[in-house]
Amino acid sequence: MSFVFSPADTSSLPVAGSTDRFPVRRIFCVGRNYAAHAAEMGGDADREPPFFFMKPADVLVEDGAEIPYPPQTSNLHHEAELVVALGQGGRDIAEADALTHVWGYAVGNDLTRRDLQAEAKKMGRPWDMAKGFDLSAPIGPVHPASQVGHLAKGAILCRVNGALRQQGDLADMIWSVPEIVSFLSRSVVVRAGDLIMTGTPAGVGMLTPSDTCEVEIEGLGILTTRIAG
Repeated sequence: MSFVFSPADTSSLPVAGSTDRFPVRRIFCVGRNYAAHAAEMGGDADREPPFFFMKPADVLVEDGAEIPYPPQTSNLHHEAELVVALGQGGRDIAEADALTHVWGYAVGNDLTRRDLQAEAKKMGRPWDMAKGFDLSAPIGPVHPASQVGHLAKGAILCRVNGALRQQGDLADMIWSVPEIVSFLSRSVVVRAGDLIMTGTPAGVGMLTPSDTCEVEIEGLGILTTRIAG
């Protein structure tokens, strides 16, 4: 068998402290997983079942990259997020077993074309073009859970040009990592290489050309992304 053109390279992320790389299969994202962020986006803080959207794997951006300001938006937003990297797949995973499927954790930034998202919400349309555009998923190195443990608490911050924008704690998540993994596995068979971006605390805001955005999670370091001027 031959392909009519060369297949795309496998998307991947560096593994912290190693020359190995973590192959990425899919990127799932949890919406409104911090009560304060749900409120600032016009929702409520009820503990309704988590909902998911996706980004393509090839929109990954590594730490330290400079990316162009995306087209078709005048309201690009940062969203600081904990990223869960799965090393084992399954279906209908019990919450008590969910952490055995987690290979590691990373720092992420769910870049969002907020004006496109607002219009999609208004029209009852999907969020794909607001969330899954090119270079919309800056994610730092994956830290093995065997080294950093499983993160249930710890500071999560976002700074733009050194000014604090977002400040929260992983303990503030409405749905914990085990709950998220379990919920997701009821809808799809999760696989090794799947990433889950777990939602953002309050304080999301605009990024403009020449901005430098830093997302920091306690124990995982800092993810830096610069928007080209």
